[in-house]
Amino acid sequence: MIGQTRLYNSGMGRTPSANSEARQRILESADRLFYADGIRAVGIDRVIAEAGVAKATLYAHFPSKDDLILAVLHHREAAVVAFFTEATARHRKRVKDPLRAFFAALKEWFTSPGFRGCAFQNAAVELADPNHPGTAFVRGHKKRFHETLAGLVREAVGPAGEAVIPAVAVLVEGAIVTALIDRSPVAADVARDAAARLLSSVTKG
Repeated sequence: MIGQTRLYNSGMGRTPSANSEARQRILESADRLFYADGIRAVGIDRVIAEAGVAKATLYAHFPSKDDLILAVLHHREAAVVAFFTEATARHRKRVKDPLRAFFAALKEWFTSPGFRGCAFQNAAVELADPNHPGTAFVRGHKKRFHETLAGLVREAVGPAGEAVIPAVAVLVEGAIVTALIDRSPVAADVARDAAARLLSSVTKG
């Protein structure tokens, strides 16, 4: 779901194992800090302290902060894939409609501790530069995420839903922003009901 992630490797010189324990600690620490406090606000020294590694260790895995940012986005996508795959499947046990099950998973995410919106939306705003590798990854992630939504729409109503797929994607993205601003999960219900009306309109037409 939401596409397959790739292992990130900077490819610069002789790099240590992409699966090392230290690398994983750095990624998890940076991901947590970037999401909570913002990419630009968190410096490399803070990541080093949080991960409990030497500066040389961090730079052996990630030669620059931009390398670390890109790797964290890969890491975050894997977490997003895992969450929505598990949560949507769980909700489908009680909700037959695949899109309604997805919106139930979305609402569950909105109520999770520490929810601070979409890490990819946040990154796009913070990085600002459209040519930054992280920004390019965000575009790719959103394309994969919307392809997943498209699959759920097609499963729910068949080819007739093709025309409303972009609108459903906008409803989801807007619900994420609204949930963050309002500090309320109700946006998931609003987006779900609006999506249902859209799907109903194309199946009746």
